[in-house]
Amino acid sequence: MTRPSRALIDLSALRHNYKLARSMHGGRALAVLKANAYGHGAVACAKALTDDADGFAVAFVAEAIELRTQGISNPILVLEGCFDQQDLDAAIAHDLWIVVHQDSQLTAIENTQTRPGALNVWLKVDSGMHRAGFEPDLVKAVYARLKACPGVGQITFMSHFACADEPDNKMTQNQIEVFDIATAGLPGDRSLANSGGILAWPKAHRDWARPGILLYGADPMPNRNHGLKAVMTLQSQVFAIRTLMPGQSLGYAATFTAEKSTRVGLVAIGYADGYPRTAPTGTPIAVDGQLTRTIGRISMDMLTIDLTDLPQAGIGSSVECWGPLVDINDVAQKAGTISYEPLCNLKRVPKIYI
Repeated sequence: MTRPSRALIDLSALRHNYKLARSMHGGRALAVLKANAYGHGAVACAKALTDDADGFAVAFVAEAIELRTQGISNPILVLEGCFDQQDLDAAIAHDLWIVVHQDSQLTAIENTQTRPGALNVWLKVDSGMHRAGFEPDLVKAVYARLKACPGVGQITFMSHFACADEPDNKMTQNQIEVFDIATAGLPGDRSLANSGGILAWPKAHRDWARPGILLYGADPMPNRNHGLKAVMTLQSQVFAIRTLMPGQSLGYAATFTAEKSTRVGLVAIGYADGYPRTAPTGTPIAVDGQLTRTIGRISMDMLTIDLTDLPQAGIGSSVECWGPLVDINDVAQKAGTISYEPLCNLKRVPKIYI
């Protein structure tokens, strides 16, 4: 018998979200497919977007090569850049765009001979996040060194926001200003807007956007309606029923104790599948299209839900862990994390593309 847990990946919703992001931004957009497309399957998502996307972005070279070997010919930007000479050689061989954010990467390019204009370089400016990128006062000198390399063709300027999903945080405006000053007078495209930047910061809309989490329908600002559609629906089934009497506890560590007669459904999914173990009693979940809650601690292979007010539900009832009815942001918030983590942690569950 096949275990009933599965993840439905709605590729039409993915395309909808990409087109919405591109329309809102007004420029070109790289669909971010790092971390296996945030758990959705990078190859399948790339193939679904290949006719629409101006390009893709991944974290490291190996992720890009996987797409190339599967026939993806769109531009692919490597966000972390090259870690060593072997990476740089592979990037050249597979016609990848690369981010340069530190001196060792710049030096490697200077010491590499390749055909003229072979490298499309994105020069990353540290505008205030202080994680990766050249200091603003070094940008003009770095640009000059890149221009002196025969193998470097186009140079695009980029930076990354620390707080773009907080519309009232002044840090993003400060980062925009720092970036503009650092790159003033230098020719080349600009890229600032991640998902939050696309949705909340029109001043960050430049030549290229980099939509990530929003592609998958998880709004980085959950309390706002931006018209995104959930791409993943994580499903399972109720496979056992029992009733707790008042005073009886449930599951590991006995974290839930019934205050009244409670009808419990056992669901075939758990933290080994990627459902967050830290999700407490009260985390939203849907059964046969109706909302209810989890109760007790999440186990490795199963979780328990409250069916007391759903008398029609029984063995075989469909369960939505997250998707159109259950916002992944609500599940993540209850679990003390962000939507990125449970999506990226999806495993063992088969993906079915629709």
